[in-house]
Amino acid sequence: MFDQFNLVLLLLQQMCVYLVIAYLLSKTPLFIPLMQVTIRLPHKLACYLVFSTFCILGTYFGLHIDDSIANTRAIGAVLGGLLGGPSVGLAVGFTGGLHRYSLGGPTATACMISTVTEGLIGGLVHRWLIRRGRVDILFTPWLVGGVALFAEVMQMLIILAVARPFAMAAQLVEHIALPMLVSNTIGSAMFMRILLDRRAMFEKYSTAFSSRALKIAARAEGALRDGFNQENSTKVARIIYEETGVGAVAITDRDKLLAFIGIGDDHHLPGTPITSAYTFEAIARNEVVFADGNAMPYRCSIRPGCPLGSTLVIPLQGEGDRVVGTIKLYEPKRKLFSRLNRTLGEGIAKLLSRQILAGRVDAQQQLLAQSEIKLLHAQVNPHFLFNALNTISAVIRRDPDHARRLIQYLSTFFRKNLKRPSDVVTLADELEHVNAYLQIELARFAGRLDVAIDLPERFLGVQLPAFSLQPIVENAIKHGTSQLLGAGRIRIHAHADGDVLSLVVEDNAGLYHPKPGGDGLGMNLVDRRIKVRDGTRFGVRVECEPDVATRVILQLPLATQPEHTT
Repeated sequence: MFDQFNLVLLLLQQMCVYLVIAYLLSKTPLFIPLMQVTIRLPHKLACYLVFSTFCILGTYFGLHIDDSIANTRAIGAVLGGLLGGPSVGLAVGFTGGLHRYSLGGPTATACMISTVTEGLIGGLVHRWLIRRGRVDILFTPWLVGGVALFAEVMQMLIILAVARPFAMAAQLVEHIALPMLVSNTIGSAMFMRILLDRRAMFEKYSTAFSSRALKIAARAEGALRDGFNQENSTKVARIIYEETGVGAVAITDRDKLLAFIGIGDDHHLPGTPITSAYTFEAIARNEVVFADGNAMPYRCSIRPGCPLGSTLVIPLQGEGDRVVGTIKLYEPKRKLFSRLNRTLGEGIAKLLSRQILAGRVDAQQQLLAQSEIKLLHAQVNPHFLFNALNTISAVIRRDPDHARRLIQYLSTFFRKNLKRPSDVVTLADELEHVNAYLQIELARFAGRLDVAIDLPERFLGVQLPAFSLQPIVENAIKHGTSQLLGAGRIRIHAHADGDVLSLVVEDNAGLYHPKPGGDGLGMNLVDRRIKVRDGTRFGVRVECEPDVATRVILQLPLATQPEHTT
């Protein structure tokens, strides 16, 4: 029989082995679900498995005393209940109690009942704190120690009430009560301290990751949307190099090095072909390749004496997850890769992949818009040219000077229509195009068309997609005023509302009828081009008073060029 002092020391010694195992396991993903209040079923299952294991280990590490076992089993049962709730506490207690019962002895039944009770006590404390919104103290070591102390007191009372003969039970409790109260109380508190340390480290790691990721995302926002090329890649590589603190950063496409910043930049030269087998492997397999210089050897493929000692190669993905290039992080031979930088590197690759994909989608949309504009030109030009030539033919007999001016307007119209220097123009430039068109239409509808343009000079610098206003004016004449028996009137005016300019083309026909398939190629294309360029706040909308007026409103961002501002 052990004296109580020696028994306390021995149990504390066994508890230390128990806690060493807990500390080692805390470094694995198995402990991640235990760092928060367990609610979801998969987390409850993980909680049950972990603490059932520790409940059983507590019995194995116990000391045999007169066919009974002085143990630290209560640590697993109490913590299972505290972190998993009553259901997990009962399940852990039943598992640990059933295991203890299977070992036999005069206190087997009492120990099984007490272990289930300890798990239930932890679960009830869990529920009580949750209902009162005191999750904050659920993870405090002093609370855990206090619950374990109370649970052990209950175990001693259960042994006295259930175990027989009573004299044996009383003698056993006299010997083991103090050692088990001390070891289980201290052990439970220290186990929770291990969990708290692991959670603090995890949160610190997550905070560091989030902070760096946000900085990189903010600084690199949109850098590769303008093109996955050497200039843009160099900007991004420098940002990543500055924010991560790695030895070097490289970005490649599928064939060549686009950017290299950091150690070794004297021989890793942008524009040169890829030579690294690791890069080719990452591209071919679409997988991350990590050559740490130990488990996977690393050697620079360009210069044997290169100071770089390890590399992480991460594929950059485009359409259909096809690899379009890689991002490569390097560390020098004297330094190992941190887990933060490895995880961060994979996150950066996803960020850049999205930018590259978005940039290519933008380019495709622009190509599509240009194709649609060319299609619209092909539809408009022959029809308009036929009408314009007929008009000039009719005018030339009675007013040659007017006919010459119309030919000049026709020349201006086609020059603006076909040879814009940019896809974006000022309202002043667009009005010149519209005026050339209207002068020919005024001659065509001689005496039956009246045009008024009322645009303040301060709006003339507003930018809009080229070929936006003329199709709207043409629709107003073709589908509006030309259908009237009397005179038609076209008015172009504008007003500002905050940062939005409303450019209005109004006719006096009021014949607009919405079509199920849209409002025609011209109007739909103008609306889509404005939205793609300026956002969904802007675009084209139509107001109609039947047989009175139709107003087509182009809503544009109110931003002007310096030469037109006042």
